[in-house]
Amino acid sequence: MNSAHDDIVISGVAAISAAGVGTAALIEALAAGNSKLQPVPEDVVGESGHLWGKADSFKASDYMSPLKARKFDRSSLMAVVAAGMALKDAAIDVAALDSSRIGIVLGCGFGGIAYAEEFLRGYFTAGTEGLVPMLFPNIVPNASASNASIEHKLKGPNVTLIQRFCSAESAFLMAMRFLEEDRADIMLTGGVDELFAGMLKGFKSIGQLNSFGGCFSEGAGLLVLERGGHARRRNARILAGVGEVRSIGRLSPGLEAEGVERLLGNSGRPGLMALSGTATSDGELLACLPEAPVLDTGRILGRALAMGGLSMTALALSLKPGQSGVQIAASPEGPYYAIEMTGGDPVSS
Repeated sequence: MNSAHDDIVISGVAAISAAGVGTAALIEALAAGNSKLQPVPEDVVGESGHLWGKADSFKASDYMSPLKARKFDRSSLMAVVAAGMALKDAAIDVAALDSSRIGIVLGCGFGGIAYAEEFLRGYFTAGTEGLVPMLFPNIVPNASASNASIEHKLKGPNVTLIQRFCSAESAFLMAMRFLEEDRADIMLTGGVDELFAGMLKGFKSIGQLNSFGGCFSEGAGLLVLERGGHARRRNARILAGVGEVRSIGRLSPGLEAEGVERLLGNSGRPGLMALSGTATSDGELLACLPEAPVLDTGRILGRALAMGGLSMTALALSLKPGQSGVQIAASPEGPYYAIEMTGGDPVSS
């Protein structure tokens, strides 16, 4: 599938990750190139030698009262805070605009999984008397986007997408569609996921702790998308322009080169290539990609189903004016995504 979008730009970003809170921490970690992953405590999975990317610097109490924070699961907390950071970075005052034209589309993997485990544990150990009603609204993956929209009074489109390791890229594409179809002026998009010890136990039980479940992390990477004209009319800072978004289902055996050619289209050799999801471990994909500088957030921060949001955020921040970039994302069973960006305002560069 090819999708060309006319003059859509990125006017704000936000990041919460194992590197810390804020985009400065993200860029500093990537520049240093040192992994922020930490050893998983041995008692979590019954053995040593595993790593995870906990966002330990993120404390809900830094942004809201403990009483209010109790309403949210950790994934929602990160989404609420990151959404506020992204809106501020884009200099958007929601109250001064038509809030029905501002929406959010997030990729999410396991959502409020810690609350879900607690909710179900109550039922399985004590029956219906063990259920905690206040946990229920936050055990579904769409809680993060919903809570962010409520807190920031975003009344436009609100969607959550789950598509394994390409969840954030799928959300990005849908957010662009809302702009392209004139159903919104501003869209927040990207991905959010929380990390929970029970997840690693689950990965171990199905034999994926050393493969797809290895080096899992948590965090949020959000981008503010706007129609270019809308951003320029309010004199917004434009980080990057968005070009074509292409996707394919699988790389067919024996036809990998043809698949990658379809994926990359006519973009040629990008100035910077960001790899997300399982792209860095997909030998067939890597063998067919052009030579270019590579941005690999997973190696530094770990990965999760929606951490493509952090990768796209890092790409938008890293591009110099006029420099071409592409986000390449992959999931074990597909799909594959290629999202083109150009640094700065594409109209003035």
